[in-house]
Amino acid sequence: MSNRLKYEKSPYLLQHADNPVDWYPWCQEAFEKAEREDKPVFLSIGYSTCHWCHVMERESFENEEIAGILNKYFVSVKVDREERPDIDSVYMSVCQTMTGSGGWPMSIFMTPLQKPFFAGTYFPPVTIRGMTGLKDLLLAIADRWQQDKDALVQSAEKILAHLIDVSEEELCEGIDTSLPERAAELLSGSYDEANGGFGDAPKFPMPYNLIFLTLYAKIYPQGISQNMRLRRGRTSSDNIYKEEKIFKMVRATLDKMRRGGLFDQIGYGFSRYSTDAYFLVPHFEKMLYDNALLVAAYAIAYKEAGDGEFLDTAERTALYMMREMSGPAGEFYSAQDADSEGEEGKFYVWGYDEIINVIGKERGEKFCKYFGVTKKGNFEGKNILNLLSGEDICDNFSEEKRLLYDYRKSRARLHLDDKVLTSWNSLAICGLCILYQVSGKKEYLQAAKRTQEYIEGNLTDGNILYVSCRGGRGQVKGFLDEYACYTAALISLYDSGFQEMYLERAKEICNEAARQFADDRNGGYFLYGLENGRLITRPKEVYDNSLPSGNSVMAYCLVRLAEITGKEEYEEAAKRQLAFMSGAAEHYPAGCCMFLIAELLYMHPPKKVCDGEKCINIGIV
Repeated sequence: MSNRLKYEKSPYLLQHADNPVDWYPWCQEAFEKAEREDKPVFLSIGYSTCHWCHVMERESFENEEIAGILNKYFVSVKVDREERPDIDSVYMSVCQTMTGSGGWPMSIFMTPLQKPFFAGTYFPPVTIRGMTGLKDLLLAIADRWQQDKDALVQSAEKILAHLIDVSEEELCEGIDTSLPERAAELLSGSYDEANGGFGDAPKFPMPYNLIFLTLYAKIYPQGISQNMRLRRGRTSSDNIYKEEKIFKMVRATLDKMRRGGLFDQIGYGFSRYSTDAYFLVPHFEKMLYDNALLVAAYAIAYKEAGDGEFLDTAERTALYMMREMSGPAGEFYSAQDADSEGEEGKFYVWGYDEIINVIGKERGEKFCKYFGVTKKGNFEGKNILNLLSGEDICDNFSEEKRLLYDYRKSRARLHLDDKVLTSWNSLAICGLCILYQVSGKKEYLQAAKRTQEYIEGNLTDGNILYVSCRGGRGQVKGFLDEYACYTAALISLYDSGFQEMYLERAKEICNEAARQFADDRNGGYFLYGLENGRLITRPKEVYDNSLPSGNSVMAYCLVRLAEITGKEEYEEAAKRQLAFMSGAAEHYPAGCCMFLIAELLYMHPPKKVCDGEKCINIGIV
C-alpha cells in the first residue's frame, strides 16, 4: 500500500510513502478535499534525518488504528521543512505562539483555509505520564469539529489576527551602533565558564555567534565603551569585555566542541547539538549547514589566534564534508541520520572490547585511555569517544582511527538525505573559500568552484533560483534564504581570487532578491516573494536560529557589495537594511549575530588595496 507521497522526490516525503495514512503533499487538491468533505487538516512537518520524526512515524503513522482515524476524520498533509521553509516558518510561528516552544515533528491542526487552531510537536500514540496521546487528541478534535466547529474557526481567526499583528514592523530611523556592545554583554552573561558554550543544555554550536565575537574582539580590543560601562554601573577598571576575555570565550567554546562527542573523533564532522552541558553526548545527526559554518568559524579563529588546533579542526571538518556529504558533480547533500537499526547513535558508539578486537590489545588500551573509553562506558553502557579529559588534540593514532573508521562502515549504513539545497550548498562554498584563504590549499577553492557550477547547472534558471533538487532540476522556486546565501557564496568566491564573473553574478542575484522579496514600505525582506505561492501570513525572518536569517545575510551581502563596488545603490540599500535590522534586533541583539557581523564591517570596513581604479578587500569576513 502506498499513498500520494510516492510521486515526490523529497527523501522525507518518500519515507512516509508507504504509511497507511492517506498523506497528501502540500497542494491545492488537499485543501479542496478538506473543504468539500468538511474536514479539518492535519499538517505534519519534519525532515528525513529527524530522530523524533522517525519515532512518531513508527509509533503513530505506521499504526493502522491511528491511520484509520486520520483517514476518516482529517485530510493529512506532509511537508519537508527543508524543501518548503516558507510553510515551516509560518506554522512554526503558530506553534511557538500557542505552546511557547517549537520543534520537529511539528503537528498543526487547521481549517481547510489553512488557518490553524491547535499546534504541538511530537505526540506519543497514546496518553502516557500526563502527555496527551495522538489517538486521544485526534478523536477529541474530530468530535469538537463535528459538535462545535464555529468555536474552532473563531479560535483560528484570532490566532491568525495575532500573527499578522505582531508581524507588522515599522522601519527604524537609523542604524543603532550600540547593538554589538549589547550583544557581546548578553553573550558574556550566558557564557558557561566551566564547559564552554552559552546557556544550558542543549547546546547548539551557533558558529556565527562565535564569528561575531571574534570580529568584535578584534575591532574593540578594549571592549565596550566607557559610556556603556557607566550606564551599566561599571567603572573603567572593569575589564570583563577586553579582547582577551571576549576571545577567551570563543577559544574555550571551539576547544570544548572539538574535544567533545559533538565532534566525531573517528570520521570527523560535527553533530547538530549537544544534549548535555559538556559537549559530550550529541544529538547524533549531522547537518551540512552546521559543518559548513563551523569550517568558517574555526578557520577565522585560526586566522585570529594562529592556533593550529583550530586549523586542524576546520580541515578535518571539510574532509568530512567532501568525503561523506558530497556528490559526483561537486554538490553537497543535506544530512546524515542520527539513527541506525532503530537506535539513535548506535552507529557512533563503541564498546571497550570492540575497540581492542579491532586494533589490538597494546595499542587498543592506549587508544581507549586517550579517548576516554572504559568498560563501563559513558553513554548507555557504550562509549562516545572524546578528549574532554584534556589530552593533546594532535594525537598519534591516525592508523587506529583509520581501522575503526573502516570497521564502522561495515555497520548498518546511516540514512543520507541526498537532497541538494541551494542555501546550504552556498554556505558550504563560503566555508571552503574562507578555509582556502587561511590555509592557501587550492583544493578547497576548487571544491567551492565545483559546487557553484553545480548550482548554476541544476538550481538556476537565469536569475531565478530553486530551493533544492534530487535526481533532476529543481522544482520549488527559491525563497529569500536561497538568494541571500548564494549572493554571499559568490562574494566569497570573488574574495578568493577577485574574478569579476563572481562579482557580476553576485550583483545579479542580489538585485533579483530585491525585486522579489524587498518590503519597500517598511524595510527588510519577506521570506517568500513574487515567484512563490501565498500563505496565511508573509513573514520576515530576522532572528538567527540554526541558520542565520535571510535578512541578516542580506545585510552582510549589501554591506560587502557597497564596499567592493563603491556604488551608491548598494550603499543606500545597505543603510536601509541595517536600519531595519537595528529595529528588529533591539529587543535581543544577541539573537541577530549575523546582522551584527555586517554592522561591524559597515562601521569598520576591511582595509583595501587599490590597483588603478579597482579596489580589492583584505580580510576574511
